[in-house]
Order: sequence, then C-alpha cells, then structure tokens
Amino acid sequence: MASGRLGATDLTANSEAVVYTVPASKLASLTINAVNKSGADAKVRLALASGSTAANSEFIEYNTTIPSGGVLERTGIMLDAGKHVTANLTSGSGVNVVVYGYEV
Repeated sequence: MASGRLGATDLTANSEAVVYTVPASKLASLTINAVNKSGADAKVRLALASGSTAANSEFIEYNTTIPSGGVLERTGIMLDAGKHVTANLTSGSGVNVVVYGYEV
C-alpha cells in the first residue's frame, strides 16, 4: 500500500498535466494542493479524469484564481483504478501541484 506523496509537478502554462494516476486494482484516497509561488495571481483547472485529458464533465476546479503565495486545497477525494488527477495552468506562472494520500 503506497502512502504519502503520490505525485507532484510544476505546471506549464496552457498544458494539461497528469499529476497522478491510480494504479490498476487500487483505490486512492487523495488530497490535492496547488501552490502559487509567483508574485502574481494564477488561474488553474483541476480534474478527475478517465483519460490523460479531462472532459468538460470531469473538472472539480475551473479557472480558479490562486492569489500570489496562496494555496488551493481539495480534500476527501476518492478515485478508482486507472483514473487520473490532471491540472492545467491557464494564466500566470509558478504553480505546482502535489497529490498525497494513500492507495488500497
């Protein structure tokens, strides 16, 4: 059973990134943190996606503003095998996303 930090990435503007994928035959309990390390506001999208690119119906945050030095946190997320946590930086820079939790 994996636990702790399960995935992390620095976001690139206008490029959707898969931050974490639940392994086959596993269920994951997750928290997602997006941190804005820059000196200006940034906008991000987060999704719980079936594929490596999120469909319109899979977003849990959409162009949400994270202020300079701010954090966006989503907790209590359960995700089944093969699903992905994706993130996209739609404006700004200096945002990283960390997924942590455990797999069973």
